[in-house]
Amino acid sequence: MAAMPLHNWNTVEEEQLNPRMIRKVIHTQGLTIARLRLLKYAVVPEHSHVNEQVTMVEQGALKFRMDGREHTVSAGEALTIAPHAPHSVEALEDSVVIDIFSPRRDDWMRGEDTYLRRT
Repeated sequence: MAAMPLHNWNTVEEEQLNPRMIRKVIHTQGLTIARLRLLKYAVVPEHSHVNEQVTMVEQGALKFRMDGREHTVSAGEALTIAPHAPHSVEALEDSVVIDIFSPRRDDWMRGEDTYLRRT
């Protein structure tokens, strides 16, 4: 792996996960960085993972549900999610989001992301 690889979101391949969600992903040795476009009403069903997650909303707004509470995260805000914490997400409006995971999402690399592909 190069010491300082350059990534351009304009050239990263897009994945249509379901009719309301598109993802671009960069995997490094220790991180996964995902850029997602979620259309209004897109839902990520409740799930958990071994990874710590930071979600940064670039545009739009998301409603997270975890620990029996709801958290709205809007453009310019970030939310951290601890490893193994069950959570779900709903797009309150068309949104663009950057998710950073540590360690990297080896489950995604193996194609174990069917929960995102449901409609």
